[in-house]
Amino acid sequence: MPMVLGQNQYGKAETRVVRVRRDTERHEVKDLNVGVALSGDLADTHLTGGNDKVLPTDTMKNTVFAFAREHGVDSIEAYGIRLARHFVESQPSITRARIRIEEYPWNRITSAPGRDRFVGADEIRHSFVRDASETRTTEIVWEHERARVICGLKDLVVMNTTASEFRGYIKDRYTTLQEAYDRILATEVSARWRFSFDASAGASEPDWERSYTQVRRHLLEAFAETYSYSLQQSLYAMADRVLTHRHEVDEVRLSLPNKHHFLVDMEQMGIKNDKEVYYAADRPYGLIEGTVHREGVTPLIPVD
Repeated sequence: MPMVLGQNQYGKAETRVVRVRRDTERHEVKDLNVGVALSGDLADTHLTGGNDKVLPTDTMKNTVFAFAREHGVDSIEAYGIRLARHFVESQPSITRARIRIEEYPWNRITSAPGRDRFVGADEIRHSFVRDASETRTTEIVWEHERARVICGLKDLVVMNTTASEFRGYIKDRYTTLQEAYDRILATEVSARWRFSFDASAGASEPDWERSYTQVRRHLLEAFAETYSYSLQQSLYAMADRVLTHRHEVDEVRLSLPNKHHFLVDMEQMGIKNDKEVYYAADRPYGLIEGTVHREGVTPLIPVD
């Protein structure tokens, strides 16, 4: 029985790019991890080893660097769209390009007023500290002369020390969990959201930087302001808040691990622990995932 080659792609993974912008009063830094994956008329290289339709992955790496220099990186979304479109439009054998980018934030180091600085400096303009908060992400797919843009973030750790319960759940012979009427709710947010932006229609690109900032704000506000009876409820509230306030977004998918905090039993030590000392367990953990989208919109964010 003959075999059939199925879906396939190839590319360059994890190209680390640090772009320093020096043509402004203060230096600006973009620190990226870029992945490229290309698909198309590539069966021959699998079946016969013929490489006449294969763009070397080393060339992809060089293109990633060259576009950072020639076009800059105002936003990872605009940069990614430009890269994806280039690979498809410049290579007849390529019909689909997927660009995945992670951005690692850097914050400026500020000095105290009156502190000695090197001669001629009235402000520190070139010193940064790596931000230990979340990682910003984007995935751009260019296919059939249009772009699909999915932005996101990961590793955003949040916690409510009260205003959370978990009770009224199913109980069977294996259930030992006690109902909680006042608990710590903590999670590490992984979020992705898809834009309605369609490059093929000639529409102007959204303000990617502002959109990211605002989506992040609404996720955090919804988490903080929701009296939660379950992490599922918090998930829906967070996604709903984004869709309500950001009209450029059509779909939100969240993955929320429940970072369990268990009250430490100190009775045998003769100490009353009145909801003040907890044990933070790293595993196992509950994992809550879900997609929320506008009515009439077909969800397209991949499910892990």
